[in-house]
Amino acid sequence: MSRVLPILFNTEMVRANLDGRKGCTRRLVKFLPGENPWWTGYIKDGAMLYNGRNEPCIRNAPYQPGDILYVRETWAWCPCWDCGLDVEKTGCGNKEERIYNAKKKEYGCYMYRASCEDNEYPSADIWHPSIHMPKEAARIWLRVTDVRVERLQDITIDDIRREGLSSVAVHAGDMEIALEEWKMLWNSTIKKPDIDRYGWDADPYVFVIDFIKTEKPEIRF
Repeated sequence: MSRVLPILFNTEMVRANLDGRKGCTRRLVKFLPGENPWWTGYIKDGAMLYNGRNEPCIRNAPYQPGDILYVRETWAWCPCWDCGLDVEKTGCGNKEERIYNAKKKEYGCYMYRASCEDNEYPSADIWHPSIHMPKEAARIWLRVTDVRVERLQDITIDDIRREGLSSVAVHAGDMEIALEEWKMLWNSTIKKPDIDRYGWDADPYVFVIDFIKTEKPEIRF
């Protein structure tokens, strides 16, 4: 039976998923103090192995082929009364999205930052961080097809496209500019104190996680 696990994406990458531009993501392989970093690896039964030695590493991959992932993104709860609608009778125009929130004891729907323009919902106070998004609010579901270990700087122009970048340079295959854009994007995800260890210039090992879109599975929340 497939595992169902969360995965976090920022607003830009959520939009790439929605547009069908994103088919993979890279996540850090974090070594414990004292581990020897001079190796390359592959995935077998969830463990990262030394090439040619069959010795499992202490760090397991966060996801496995076959896993079902639900995307956590910046979100908000929008009650029907906030839209000026009759909450008891008609509700919103899209009845499929209108649900009853037992905790808040009201009807409404979930909103997503990635689907809103900056001026569409002016109150920044409504947005909740992606890490706090409940599973029942997930609208993007992915199936993991492959997991492997690479150096960060081994990325190719095709990989950059599959990561969701879509600038003119990326489309044109200008590797120099595309790499600069990817470098900026990657470094923006690393905390400042960790940039020397996990930033682009450090060329860390990463899990490359390939996925495809899938339907929401039949699960109980």
